[in-house]
Amino acid sequence: MAQSLISRIKFPSGRQRAFLLQAQEKLLWTKRRVADFIGVHTRTLNDWENERLLMNFEAAKKLSKASHITLSDDVEIRDRYWYVHKGAKKGGYASIKKQGGRIGNPENQKHGWREWWEKIGKFRQPPQFHAKMIHKPRKSVQLAEFIGIMMGDGGMHKYQAVITLHHIDDREYIDFVSRRIQKLFRIKPALYHIPRSSVFNIVVSRAAMVTYLHSLGLPIGNKVKQQFDIPDWIKENKKFVIACVRGLVDTDGSVFTHSYKVKGKWYHYKKLSFTSYSEPLRFSVAKILADLGMSPRVTRKDVRLDSISDMEKYFSIIGSHNPKHLKRYAN
Repeated sequence: MAQSLISRIKFPSGRQRAFLLQAQEKLLWTKRRVADFIGVHTRTLNDWENERLLMNFEAAKKLSKASHITLSDDVEIRDRYWYVHKGAKKGGYASIKKQGGRIGNPENQKHGWREWWEKIGKFRQPPQFHAKMIHKPRKSVQLAEFIGIMMGDGGMHKYQAVITLHHIDDREYIDFVSRRIQKLFRIKPALYHIPRSSVFNIVVSRAAMVTYLHSLGLPIGNKVKQQFDIPDWIKENKKFVIACVRGLVDTDGSVFTHSYKVKGKWYHYKKLSFTSYSEPLRFSVAKILADLGMSPRVTRKDVRLDSISDMEKYFSIIGSHNPKHLKRYAN
Protein backbone atom coordinates (compact mmCIF):
# COMPACT_ATOMS: atom_id res chain seq x y z
CA MET A 1 0.00 0.00 0.00
CA ALA A 2 1.32 3.44 -0.85
CA GLN A 3 2.71 5.39 2.09
CA SER A 4 0.30 8.33 1.54
CA LEU A 5 -2.74 6.09 1.93
CA ILE A 6 -1.85 4.94 5.46
CA SER A 7 -3.12 6.56 8.66
CA ARG A 8 -0.58 8.56 10.64
CA ILE A 9 0.09 8.96 14.34
CA LYS A 10 0.82 12.43 15.72
CA PHE A 11 2.99 12.49 18.85
CA PRO A 12 3.50 15.66 20.92
CA SER A 13 6.69 17.44 19.89
CA GLY A 14 9.85 15.45 20.61
CA ARG A 15 8.02 12.28 21.59
CA GLN A 16 8.07 10.51 18.22
CA ARG A 17 11.88 10.59 18.28
CA ALA A 18 11.94 9.50 21.94
CA PHE A 19 9.61 6.56 21.20
CA LEU A 20 11.75 5.30 18.30
CA LEU A 21 15.06 5.63 20.15
CA GLN A 22 13.74 3.91 23.26
CA ALA A 23 12.30 1.07 21.18
CA GLN A 24 15.69 0.52 19.49
CA GLU A 25 17.40 0.48 22.89
CA LYS A 26 14.96 -1.98 24.46
CA LEU A 27 15.03 -4.35 21.50
CA LEU A 28 18.83 -4.10 21.15
CA TRP A 29 18.31 -3.74 17.39
CA THR A 30 20.17 -1.75 14.75
CA LYS A 31 18.31 0.96 12.86
CA ARG A 32 18.30 -1.22 9.74
CA ARG A 33 16.71 -4.12 11.63
CA VAL A 34 14.01 -1.83 13.04
CA ALA A 35 13.31 -0.48 9.53
CA ASP A 36 13.05 -3.99 8.09
CA PHE A 37 10.77 -5.08 10.93
CA ILE A 38 8.22 -2.31 10.35
CA GLY A 39 8.59 -2.42 6.54
CA VAL A 40 10.11 0.96 5.69
CA HIS A 41 13.37 2.25 4.24
CA THR A 42 16.01 3.47 6.67
CA ARG A 43 15.67 6.96 5.12
CA THR A 44 12.01 6.96 6.15
CA LEU A 45 12.98 5.85 9.66
CA ASN A 46 15.50 8.72 9.80
CA ASP A 47 12.78 11.17 8.75
CA TRP A 48 10.54 9.82 11.52
CA GLU A 49 13.33 10.10 14.11
CA ASN A 50 14.01 13.68 13.04
CA GLU A 51 10.23 14.32 13.06
CA ARG A 52 10.20 15.60 9.50
CA LEU A 53 7.32 13.19 8.79
CA LEU A 54 4.49 11.78 10.89
CA MET A 55 4.94 8.13 11.70
CA ASN A 56 2.89 5.34 10.08
CA PHE A 57 0.25 4.30 12.66
CA GLU A 58 0.48 0.58 11.85
CA ALA A 59 4.28 0.70 12.17
CA ALA A 60 3.97 2.45 15.54
CA LYS A 61 1.57 -0.23 16.81
CA LYS A 62 3.85 -3.03 15.61
CA LEU A 63 6.92 -1.48 17.25
CA SER A 64 4.99 -0.74 20.45
CA LYS A 65 3.93 -4.39 20.74
CA ALA A 66 7.43 -5.74 20.07
CA SER A 67 9.18 -3.40 22.52
CA HIS A 68 6.41 -3.36 25.18
CA ILE A 69 6.34 0.46 25.11
CA THR A 70 2.75 1.64 25.50
CA LEU A 71 1.61 4.41 23.20
CA SER A 72 0.44 7.31 25.38
CA ASP A 73 -3.16 8.53 25.41
CA ASP A 74 -2.32 11.99 24.08
CA VAL A 75 -1.27 10.88 20.59
CA GLU A 76 -3.57 11.68 17.65
CA ILE A 77 -4.50 9.26 14.89
CA ARG A 78 -4.96 11.07 11.59
CA ASP A 79 -6.57 9.60 8.50
CA ARG A 80 -4.96 9.66 5.09
CA TYR A 81 -6.42 13.09 4.18
CA TRP A 82 -5.62 14.82 7.49
CA TYR A 83 -3.63 17.56 5.79
CA VAL A 84 -6.44 18.96 3.62
CA HIS A 85 -9.86 20.63 3.73
CA LYS A 86 -11.64 21.15 7.03
CA GLY A 87 -8.97 19.77 9.29
CA ALA A 88 -6.42 22.30 8.09
CA LYS A 89 -8.87 25.19 8.18
CA LYS A 90 -10.19 24.33 11.66
CA GLY A 91 -6.67 23.89 12.97
CA GLY A 92 -5.67 27.24 11.55
CA TYR A 93 -8.57 29.05 13.16
CA ALA A 94 -7.93 27.35 16.50
CA SER A 95 -4.26 28.30 16.42
CA ILE A 96 -5.03 31.93 15.53
CA LYS A 97 -7.51 32.14 18.40
CA LYS A 98 -5.04 30.55 20.84
CA GLN A 99 -2.24 32.87 19.80
CA GLY A 100 -4.42 35.98 19.94
CA GLY A 101 -4.05 36.69 16.24
CA ARG A 102 -0.25 36.35 16.34
CA ILE A 103 0.04 33.09 14.44
CA GLY A 104 1.62 34.61 11.37
CA ASN A 105 4.48 36.24 13.27
CA PRO A 106 7.45 33.88 13.88
CA GLU A 107 8.73 35.95 16.80
CA ASN A 108 5.33 35.80 18.48
CA GLN A 109 5.27 32.04 17.92
CA LYS A 110 8.67 31.66 19.60
CA HIS A 111 7.54 33.87 22.47
CA GLY A 112 4.39 31.81 22.96
CA TRP A 113 6.35 28.57 22.90
CA ARG A 114 8.84 29.88 25.49
CA GLU A 115 5.99 30.89 27.80
CA TRP A 116 4.44 27.43 27.48
CA TRP A 117 7.80 25.70 28.04
CA GLU A 118 8.65 27.66 31.19
CA LYS A 119 5.18 27.23 32.72
CA ILE A 120 4.21 23.72 31.61
CA GLY A 121 6.41 21.96 29.07
CA LYS A 122 9.65 21.43 30.99
CA PHE A 123 7.76 19.89 33.91
CA ARG A 124 6.12 17.23 31.76
CA GLN A 125 7.75 13.85 31.31
CA PRO A 126 6.69 11.62 28.41
CA PRO A 127 4.60 8.70 29.75
CA GLN A 128 6.90 6.14 28.09
CA PHE A 129 9.71 7.36 30.37
CA HIS A 130 7.74 7.09 33.62
CA ALA A 131 9.53 4.63 35.88
CA LYS A 132 7.58 1.37 36.21
CA MET A 133 7.68 -0.11 39.67
CA ILE A 134 8.83 -3.64 40.49
CA HIS A 135 8.31 -6.05 43.34
CA LYS A 136 11.29 -5.82 45.69
CA PRO A 137 11.80 -9.28 47.20
CA ARG A 138 13.22 -9.74 50.66
CA LYS A 139 16.73 -11.08 51.01
CA SER A 140 16.61 -14.83 50.54
CA VAL A 141 18.42 -17.88 49.17
CA GLN A 142 16.70 -17.36 45.80
CA LEU A 143 17.71 -13.69 45.64
CA ALA A 144 21.30 -14.51 46.65
CA GLU A 145 21.52 -17.07 43.84
CA PHE A 146 20.16 -14.50 41.37
CA ILE A 147 22.82 -12.03 42.52
CA GLY A 148 25.41 -14.72 41.74
CA ILE A 149 23.89 -15.24 38.28
CA MET A 150 24.06 -11.48 37.60
CA MET A 151 27.65 -11.32 38.86
CA GLY A 152 28.54 -14.17 36.52
CA ASP A 153 26.92 -13.63 33.13
CA GLY A 154 24.90 -10.50 33.89
CA GLY A 155 25.43 -6.80 33.45
CA MET A 156 23.56 -3.55 34.09
CA HIS A 157 23.39 -0.07 32.69
CA LYS A 158 21.06 2.76 33.67
CA TYR A 159 17.82 1.27 32.35
CA GLN A 160 18.43 -2.44 31.77
CA ALA A 161 19.61 -5.63 33.41
CA VAL A 162 20.87 -8.22 30.91
CA ILE A 163 21.96 -11.85 31.35
CA THR A 164 23.74 -13.45 28.37
CA LEU A 165 23.78 -17.26 28.04
CA HIS A 166 24.75 -19.72 25.32
CA HIS A 167 21.78 -20.45 23.07
CA ILE A 168 22.37 -24.22 22.95
CA ASP A 169 24.46 -25.32 25.95
CA ASP A 170 22.41 -23.20 28.40
CA ARG A 171 18.99 -23.59 26.78
CA GLU A 172 17.37 -25.31 29.77
CA TYR A 173 19.11 -22.95 32.18
CA ILE A 174 17.68 -19.96 30.28
CA ASP A 175 14.21 -21.19 31.23
CA PHE A 176 15.27 -21.55 34.87
CA VAL A 177 16.68 -18.00 35.03
CA SER A 178 13.59 -16.53 33.33
CA ARG A 179 11.29 -18.24 35.84
CA ARG A 180 13.47 -17.06 38.74
CA ILE A 181 13.16 -13.43 37.55
CA GLN A 182 9.38 -13.73 37.28
CA LYS A 183 9.13 -15.26 40.76
CA LEU A 184 11.41 -12.71 42.43
CA PHE A 185 10.39 -9.47 40.70
CA ARG A 186 7.00 -10.37 39.17
CA ILE A 187 8.25 -9.29 35.76
CA LYS A 188 8.37 -11.38 32.61
CA PRO A 189 11.78 -10.79 31.01
CA ALA A 190 12.25 -10.39 27.27
CA LEU A 191 14.32 -13.02 25.43
CA TYR A 192 16.41 -12.00 22.41
CA HIS A 193 18.14 -14.65 20.31
CA ILE A 194 21.34 -13.48 18.59
CA PRO A 195 22.37 -16.45 16.41
CA ARG A 196 25.49 -14.81 15.00
CA SER A 197 26.85 -14.57 18.57
CA SER A 198 25.39 -17.95 19.65
CA VAL A 199 23.62 -16.38 22.63
CA PHE A 200 20.26 -15.54 24.18
CA ASN A 201 19.94 -12.24 26.04
CA ILE A 202 17.52 -12.25 28.98
CA VAL A 203 16.54 -8.59 29.34
CA VAL A 204 14.60 -6.62 31.96
CA SER A 205 14.14 -2.98 30.95
CA ARG A 206 13.25 -1.39 34.26
CA ALA A 207 15.25 1.44 35.80
CA ALA A 208 13.66 0.58 39.16
CA MET A 209 15.10 -2.95 39.01
CA VAL A 210 18.58 -1.64 38.17
CA THR A 211 18.38 0.78 41.11
CA TYR A 212 17.24 -1.98 43.47
CA LEU A 213 19.92 -4.46 42.39
CA HIS A 214 22.56 -1.74 42.67
CA SER A 215 21.42 -1.10 46.25
CA LEU A 216 22.05 -4.81 46.93
CA GLY A 217 25.67 -4.51 45.77
CA LEU A 218 25.64 -5.17 42.01
CA PRO A 219 27.76 -2.74 39.98
CA ILE A 220 26.41 -0.66 37.10
CA GLY A 221 28.69 -0.61 34.07
CA ASN A 222 31.98 -2.47 33.68
CA LYS A 223 32.14 -5.06 36.49
CA VAL A 224 35.77 -6.05 36.03
CA LYS A 225 37.00 -2.46 35.95
CA GLN A 226 35.24 -1.94 39.28
CA GLN A 227 36.80 -5.17 40.69
CA PHE A 228 33.47 -6.21 42.14
CA ASP A 229 32.97 -8.70 44.96
CA ILE A 230 30.20 -10.66 46.70
CA PRO A 231 28.08 -8.23 48.78
CA ASP A 232 28.53 -8.33 52.56
CA TRP A 233 24.88 -9.20 53.26
CA ILE A 234 25.45 -12.47 51.39
CA LYS A 235 28.81 -13.22 53.03
CA GLU A 236 27.20 -12.91 56.46
CA ASN A 237 24.77 -15.79 55.86
CA LYS A 238 26.00 -19.33 55.07
CA LYS A 239 22.89 -20.31 53.10
CA PHE A 240 23.11 -17.12 51.04
CA VAL A 241 26.82 -17.74 50.39
CA ILE A 242 26.20 -21.25 49.07
CA ALA A 243 23.39 -20.03 46.80
CA CYS A 244 25.47 -17.13 45.46
CA VAL A 245 28.42 -19.38 44.60
CA ARG A 246 26.00 -21.75 42.85
CA GLY A 247 24.77 -18.85 40.69
CA LEU A 248 28.34 -17.75 39.95
CA VAL A 249 29.57 -21.19 38.93
CA ASP A 250 26.40 -22.05 37.00
CA THR A 251 27.12 -19.04 34.75
CA ASP A 252 30.88 -18.42 34.77
CA GLY A 253 32.04 -21.90 35.74
CA SER A 254 32.78 -25.08 33.81
CA VAL A 255 32.99 -28.80 34.53
CA PHE A 256 35.54 -30.64 32.40
CA THR A 257 37.33 -33.98 32.21
CA HIS A 258 41.03 -34.20 33.01
CA SER A 259 42.80 -37.14 31.34
CA TYR A 260 46.31 -38.47 31.88
CA LYS A 261 48.27 -41.63 31.12
CA VAL A 262 50.41 -43.65 33.55
CA LYS A 263 52.31 -46.77 32.43
CA GLY A 264 50.16 -47.12 29.36
CA LYS A 265 46.89 -46.79 31.24
CA TRP A 266 44.54 -43.82 30.83
CA TYR A 267 42.87 -42.19 33.83
CA HIS A 268 39.97 -39.68 33.63
CA TYR A 269 38.35 -37.58 36.31
CA LYS A 270 36.32 -34.39 36.57
CA LYS A 271 37.50 -30.93 37.55
CA LEU A 272 35.72 -27.63 38.10
CA SER A 273 36.86 -24.14 37.15
CA PHE A 274 35.29 -20.76 38.00
CA THR A 275 36.65 -17.92 35.87
CA SER A 276 36.67 -14.23 36.82
CA TYR A 277 39.00 -11.31 36.13
CA SER A 278 37.96 -9.64 39.39
CA GLU A 279 40.62 -10.50 41.96
CA PRO A 280 38.44 -9.79 45.05
CA LEU A 281 35.75 -12.09 43.67
CA ARG A 282 38.21 -14.94 42.96
CA PHE A 283 39.61 -14.83 46.48
CA SER A 284 36.12 -14.62 48.03
CA VAL A 285 34.96 -17.71 46.12
CA ALA A 286 38.15 -19.58 47.07
CA LYS A 287 37.68 -18.71 50.75
CA ILE A 288 34.06 -19.87 50.69
CA LEU A 289 35.03 -23.20 49.12
CA ALA A 290 37.84 -23.63 51.68
CA ASP A 291 35.44 -22.85 54.57
CA LEU A 292 33.17 -25.60 53.21
CA GLY A 293 35.99 -28.15 53.47
CA MET A 294 37.40 -28.07 49.93
CA SER A 295 40.93 -27.29 48.74
CA PRO A 296 40.58 -24.70 45.93
CA ARG A 297 43.51 -23.59 43.80
CA VAL A 298 43.56 -19.91 42.74
CA THR A 299 45.23 -18.75 39.52
CA ARG A 300 45.41 -15.34 37.83
CA LYS A 301 42.03 -15.85 36.19
CA ASP A 302 40.19 -18.71 37.89
CA VAL A 303 39.49 -20.83 40.96
CA ARG A 304 39.81 -24.61 40.51
CA LEU A 305 38.78 -27.77 42.25
CA ASP A 306 41.11 -30.56 41.16
CA SER A 307 40.38 -33.60 43.34
CA ILE A 308 37.65 -36.21 43.14
CA SER A 309 36.73 -35.62 46.81
CA ASP A 310 36.38 -31.85 46.27
CA MET A 311 34.11 -32.40 43.27
CA GLU A 312 31.93 -34.73 45.36
CA LYS A 313 31.75 -32.12 48.15
CA TYR A 314 30.92 -29.34 45.71
CA PHE A 315 27.97 -31.12 44.12
CA SER A 316 26.81 -32.43 47.48
CA ILE A 317 26.96 -29.10 49.36
CA ILE A 318 26.49 -26.44 46.66
CA GLY A 319 25.04 -28.33 43.70
CA SER A 320 23.87 -26.80 40.42
CA HIS A 321 20.70 -25.62 38.71
CA ASN A 322 22.37 -25.65 35.30
CA PRO A 323 21.64 -28.99 33.56
CA LYS A 324 24.80 -28.51 31.48
CA HIS A 325 27.01 -28.86 34.58
CA LEU A 326 24.99 -31.71 36.03
CA LYS A 327 25.20 -33.73 32.81
CA ARG A 328 28.94 -33.16 32.43
CA TYR A 329 29.58 -34.20 36.00
CA ALA A 330 27.35 -37.30 35.73
CA ASN A 331 28.99 -38.40 32.47
